[in-house]
Amino acid sequence: MLVYDTKIFERELNQLKINLTDTHFQKFLNFYELLVETNKVMNLTAITEFDDVVEKHFLDSLSLHRVYDLDKAAKEHRTLLDLGTGAGFPGIPIKIAFPDIQVTLVDSLNKRVQFLNRVIETLSLGGVEALHARAEELSRNKIYRENFDIVVSRAVANLSTLSEYCMPFVKVGGFFISYKSAAVEDEVKQAKKAIEILGGEIADVYKFDLGEQKRSFIVIHKKKKTPKTYPRKAGTPSKEPL
Repeated sequence: MLVYDTKIFERELNQLKINLTDTHFQKFLNFYELLVETNKVMNLTAITEFDDVVEKHFLDSLSLHRVYDLDKAAKEHRTLLDLGTGAGFPGIPIKIAFPDIQVTLVDSLNKRVQFLNRVIETLSLGGVEALHARAEELSRNKIYRENFDIVVSRAVANLSTLSEYCMPFVKVGGFFISYKSAAVEDEVKQAKKAIEILGGEIADVYKFDLGEQKRSFIVIHKKKKTPKTYPRKAGTPSKEPL
């Protein structure tokens, strides 16, 4: 059995004020091994070295705690949707560290969803589902539309487009939080009108360093319902941003 040096992981979690049990740590290690093993036959991530995965996937995912109190969210059994989750980031690390948060993972590629279901089963994660769906269709479903306390996404798309896909899932009073790199000022400015149309307002743009990476969170507060016309049909939000 491989032995991993988790000192950096532990130190950074301490900085984030996240306390993990030995069981949680083991689940992260098991997740890492599943990720690397599956990555040999399926393109899940270009990042495979343990320390890099810890920093750029695990800690990046859990950095949400900087702008959204995940301890409180867990105590209140809040609902979180991770749209365009890919290999399970940020949703799976959040679920491992805060098991009482109810997590829904959504991806448009069925192969990735099958991988996520394997992770969920292998790690014995409860209160989490992985859905093979497109945002345009899923957000029309009453079970999911405006039903989440928080929606997160690390997906690569401009903020106007991402907001159109994500905001319809957020309940009024909830938040959409977008994971971004550091240079976001122009993107935020260009997305302001779209965010207002979709019923939100920008509450915070939070910048931080993660190792040598410059990262930021764009925190959007949902103030009123999203008009039923959004999101528009597949492809339109990216070709013609609001």
